[in-house]
Amino acid sequence: MFKYGIDRLTLHKVAEIASGNLKAYIDKEATQKIIASRQKVSIITQNKKAVYGINTGFGPLCDVQISPKETNQLQTNLLVTHAVGIGENIDKNLSKLMMICKVHALCQGYSGVRLSLIERIIYFIENNLLPTVPKQGSVGASGDLAPLSHLFLPLIGEGDFWVDDKILPAKEVLKMHNLAPLELKAKEGLGLINGTQFILAHTISGLIKMEYLLDLVDVCGAMSIEGYKGSQSPFKEELHKIRPYKGTIKVAERMRFLLQDSQNTSSHENCERVQDPYSMRCIPQVHGASRNAFYHLKELAEIEMNSVTDNPIILSETEAISGGNFHGQPLAMALDYCSIAASELGNIADRRCYLLLEGKYGLPRLLTESGGLNSGFMIPQYTTAALVTENKSLCFPPSADSIPTSLGQEDHVSMGSISGRQFNEILGNLEKILAIELMYAAQALEFRRPNTFSKIIEQNHAIIREKVKKLENDRILKDDIQELLSLVKNKQIIVK
Repeated sequence: MFKYGIDRLTLHKVAEIASGNLKAYIDKEATQKIIASRQKVSIITQNKKAVYGINTGFGPLCDVQISPKETNQLQTNLLVTHAVGIGENIDKNLSKLMMICKVHALCQGYSGVRLSLIERIIYFIENNLLPTVPKQGSVGASGDLAPLSHLFLPLIGEGDFWVDDKILPAKEVLKMHNLAPLELKAKEGLGLINGTQFILAHTISGLIKMEYLLDLVDVCGAMSIEGYKGSQSPFKEELHKIRPYKGTIKVAERMRFLLQDSQNTSSHENCERVQDPYSMRCIPQVHGASRNAFYHLKELAEIEMNSVTDNPIILSETEAISGGNFHGQPLAMALDYCSIAASELGNIADRRCYLLLEGKYGLPRLLTESGGLNSGFMIPQYTTAALVTENKSLCFPPSADSIPTSLGQEDHVSMGSISGRQFNEILGNLEKILAIELMYAAQALEFRRPNTFSKIIEQNHAIIREKVKKLENDRILKDDIQELLSLVKNKQIIVK
């Protein structure tokens, strides 16, 4: 059981809540904090002192005071006017992650929203009522205003829900569940749409995917080394102790594990080759650097998951601080760093594919014994090259840019929503690149028989061969690549 607003969210706990494997609820302590915070807002609304977003307009209209009887309409107007997202809808699971993270933030008792409002969002989560959210339109400061507005329009009977794979109007779906639309009260619109939950959901989704791909790229590298008859010596513990980056040490350890007890690599320990190319020899340094970026972003994401990022923050009946906790820069910059890290994994994997095609050290050129009539595996490397360049183009850091909005009131923004989307797009391309490296490496291993490999590589070679047979003569490889991509996406390649 997970207690919203009390327990600490982690990368894996939020994924477990989203999958339904971990029950999350509001306990007595969080309930008291929520009620106390709401009471503070009620007192503030009765005072004449201007408090941003509670009894004033928004953005450049913060100097316009709103009468007590108009404060509720102000919050509804806020939600409606900010729902200006455009483009395709984000994945349904991202909508669920956004709601889970928002509930956890609201339950900490600094946002001043009603308990009943939070309970309605939890009902949406638990019943898979997932609002549609367009992917474009957030600049990542003053929060993810447009995406969060779309996310919470269904609370007031507007917007749409996903129902299975269909999109239905919120009013229709609420009626199916015997739910009436809610009327927003003072501060509640702001509490809902100020925040970084769009950026955060993309970060969580990307990190979960990248965690597996970091292990998978080590497996791909080890299989390519076996196919290339590369050396194990660059992975010795002694070498990495004297340059002890956390990621590098981890990858070197994994390479030793992935290659242990290999008859194939031990058969050429005393050969005349002095060095392997960098894409083989420097796997710990390159893969490890990407792991370090992952560790950094994961640390920041878990801070953000447990933070309050709306505005203003309610501290007491007399103090509501209008600050900048909604600014997405802390995640945006690290997302851009992690995008480069993910892109580089694809870059080095492409180079290993190329090496396996050269026809060196007992491998036939293009990994086919009947070259000329057959092109073998020549062309899939064109695809990896294209994907690598596409990823490089996606590495432009949106966080390095800022366009002022709100008549200059919001004069520096993070563009972190774009960083999050690019990060996930790069990871999607990386999956495809690694699927092709698995295809190349599996073919290269065929030419090293009767030698045997480590247990995990033998297991993975068998898994691959269940889906994709050894290439004897040219055939359409698109289907083979798709089969391997399915193995990657479904995490069916053994990595530990």
